[in-house]
Formats: sequence, structure tokens, C-alpha cells
Amino acid sequence: MTEKDLNLKIKSLLKQGESYKLEFKSARGGLPASLWESYSAFANTDGGTIILGIHEYKGKFQLEGLTKEIVDRYKKNFWDTAHNKGKVSVCLLQENDVIEEEVDGAYILICNVPRANYDQRPVYLNNIPFGNTYRRNHEGDYMCTNEEVRHMFADADHDRKSQDYRILVGFNIERDIDNETLRQFRQTFASLQPLHPWVGLDDIEFMKKIGAYAVEYETGREGITLAGLLMFGKYDSITNISGDPNFFVDYKERIATNNPDVRWTHRIYPDGLWEANLYQFYVKVYNRLIQVLPRPFIIRNGVRQEETPAHDAVREALINCIIHQQLYALGNISIEMTDKAMVFKNPGTLLVSKRQYYEGGKSICRNPNLQKMFMLLGRAEKAGSGVDKIVNGWRYLGWTDPVVEETTAPDYVVLTMKIGEKANIKATDQQQHQEQQQNSKKHLSREEKKKDRMQKILDFCVEPKSLVEIMEFLKLKHRGNLFISYLNPLTTSGDLTMTDYNQKSKNQKYMTVKRIQDKKR
Repeated sequence: MTEKDLNLKIKSLLKQGESYKLEFKSARGGLPASLWESYSAFANTDGGTIILGIHEYKGKFQLEGLTKEIVDRYKKNFWDTAHNKGKVSVCLLQENDVIEEEVDGAYILICNVPRANYDQRPVYLNNIPFGNTYRRNHEGDYMCTNEEVRHMFADADHDRKSQDYRILVGFNIERDIDNETLRQFRQTFASLQPLHPWVGLDDIEFMKKIGAYAVEYETGREGITLAGLLMFGKYDSITNISGDPNFFVDYKERIATNNPDVRWTHRIYPDGLWEANLYQFYVKVYNRLIQVLPRPFIIRNGVRQEETPAHDAVREALINCIIHQQLYALGNISIEMTDKAMVFKNPGTLLVSKRQYYEGGKSICRNPNLQKMFMLLGRAEKAGSGVDKIVNGWRYLGWTDPVVEETTAPDYVVLTMKIGEKANIKATDQQQHQEQQQNSKKHLSREEKKKDRMQKILDFCVEPKSLVEIMEFLKLKHRGNLFISYLNPLTTSGDLTMTDYNQKSKNQKYMTVKRIQDKKR
């Protein structure tokens, strides 16, 4: 992208206006205080860009005409504040995240704020998290509730002390655990691993092994864990005030009906007819979901294969919804199935960015004990490959890829898996599809070109390379485009790193992270 192209892009943004990931701010009187509220909001949500030097006049955004000297001063002030922990809890930015650009003789300051890692959140202001933490929604920045802040702190600390491992004082196996649910789980485990040494243990020792019962050596406390109660407990015990009083699971199905008076053709929820714990919910809902999947007649090694990769996809999506839920949240697990889609909703936020979610390979689970229990049944992944199963299962059927989104206020992770919608293929025009495939090989899309160029940067930087060397290698003339489109995304994702911890070093170079790791081995 040339300087001219970048100017055109910024002008286009001015016409489009602000969005979920873009905020304009006036800077005639200096750095606005609301800048840091937006910084906090973007960091605690999904990242975004703040552009200083733009004001709104009669419903339109216009350049303010700042000079280079003014913007240089603002840039220094920005970095001074960003590194002041009394003002901002953490500085997430690198040097190339804050750049100045000239557009039609006026200067602007562009600040690209990345999404903070789960262990860096909440990102807050003025050294006080409550009342000074912000999130982003489509209406702009909003102040987080105390509950939202507490949930972020809980996520940040979950590696050391997961919520589902909490020992529940006063609960006991005889009164609070559903014997039939535990029996079913143990029976399934034994059928899958008949020679496993845990098969012959009594119930309490078995529950200790799987994380459903724990002993705290430091204090001497022992008892059922929250994970054990949620998985195997009686519903009345689960919702006791000392357990998880907000616990609720809900499955709604609306299939094969055109009657507008029928809201749901089938529903599974705590109606008193079954013990509404997580294991029973999983079994009941999974058996409903797979009814809409095609079951082709496949013989392998003389045995008919009833399940397909699509079944694996549904199972993984359902379990992810269960094990990644934010416990003690006001929201609840909600799964809906219609003729058009399966929608999985769990309270909480993603603990990784969307890019990391789709790329896989990084396993971070909010409730590791629940995850462990499903893993023992061969029903969950800890290698970060679960999303691959979900996507590949739908591709196996030729359906469009599942899509994950985050909503705020309240926080939900929403996975939508469309049913029967073919992936970019018109059944009545197969020839046109083949022509499109051939054309796509000849002409890479803009996004594919960008990915190709990013890979070239990683290949080029197996040895440390300076900014000038990278620009010459890519034949780029505008450093702003290099930072915004390539270096910033690569450093944010952890694929590329700077060789000098001093961000402003004149000797700064960039190197591929994988190469550094290979050298250390």
C-alpha cells in the first residue's frame, strides 16, 4: 500500500465513521482523557484502533489540521502515560503500534490497541479497577460492572486456582451426588479403558482421581469440588446457595414446523423430570443434536461406521460450551437447534483471540477439571485442536464453516453452525464453481496476498532484519502500511518479535519467533 493508498483508506474510514474497532478523537486541546477509556475498552474486548486528530462536525468526521510538531509532542505524552502504572495498569503497545501519518497536509496519530491476554485483564485506569475498567460494544465504550471486573480477575488467576476446583464445604457424596449419573460415567469409562487401574477404585477414590473430590493438604479441608457437583450432582444440591445458585442449562429445538404458535418442538431444561447435572445434559442434548446429521453407510475393516467427522464436530462444540463457561455468571448455557443452524452459547469471553481460536494449537480452558472428566471419556481435546474438529466436521459435509462471536453486557461466546448451507457451492451451477476455483488460483484475493506477504516476512526474518531491509525485500515504500498491515499483526500474534527490548532503539530488528525457539533447542 502506497502513501496515496493509505490516505485514500483513511479518507474512506472518515466517511464510514466509527465502529466496534475504530474510534476517532479530537486532540485540539491535547490528549483527551477519553483516550484512555477507549484504550481500556479495546484492550479488554477485541482490540481496535484509535485515531487522534479528527473531530466530528455536523455528523461528519473531519481532519483537525494538527501539525507534525503537535503530533510529535502528543506521541511523547502518550508513551509517558502508557508506561505510567498509576494511570494505566499495563502497557500493551509496542513502538510500531503508535504511528503518525500525514493526510492532505494534516497530521494524525494512529494508536493500534491489541486485545490483552486473559492474564493481563482487566486493563484499568487510575490504579483502581472497580469503576475504572471499560469494555467495547457497538455503542462505544462502557464502564464495566464490578461483577465483570471480578470475572476478569478470576480468568487471569485461573491457571493457579480454577473456579471448578473449589472445595465445597458441607457437601457430601451420599446426599449431593446422583448415584445413577456417577454409575453411568464410570461404566462408560470402564468400557473404553477396561484395564485402567482406576476402574476398580471405590467411588470416593475414583472421584479424587478425576478431580471431582479433592483434599487440600495446606488446610486439611476435603470434599466434593464444584466440578464434581456440576458434573454428577443432584440439581437441588447444585443450586444450593453454597453451590452454584445461578446454575441453569437449556436446550431448545424448533424443527420441521411452520406453525408460528409453536415456539419450540422440544426442550431440555431443569423441569424436575431428570437430574439436571452437566453429564446428563450432555448425553441428552448430544443425542438430540446428531439426529439432523446424515449417516452415510461406511464400512471400515468389516465394521459399519455410524459416526462421521460431523458427529465429532457436534460433540466438540457441545463440550466446549460446557467446559469454557464462566461459572457464577448471571447467564447460563443455552443451546438452540432449528432447521437452519445449531447455536451454542456459554457465559464468559474467549480466553484467546479469535485468530488464536481458529488457528488452534493453544489450549486454555476455564474449567480444567470438567475438561479432564470429558477427556477420560475420549470426549475433549487439550491440544488446542478442538476447533479443528468443529471446522473440519462441517467441511466434511460440504457445509459453511462455523462462526464464533463474542457479545458483551452480558458476556457470551456464541458458536453458530449452519445446517445444510453449502460452502460457496451452488448445486445448480457446478461448472461456474469450477471456473471460480480456477480463477482463484490465478488471482489471489487481497486477503490471500496479505497472508502470503506475512509468510514471506516470517521466512525472510529467520535471521534478524531491520525495518529498512524488510521494506526493501517487500518493495514497500510506506512504513505506515508495513506497521499497520504486517508487523503489528505478526508481533501481536507472537509470530514475530523485536530483538531489542528498547522499542525506540535505532538498532531494532525483527526475527521470527519459531527460529529463536529452534536455536534454543
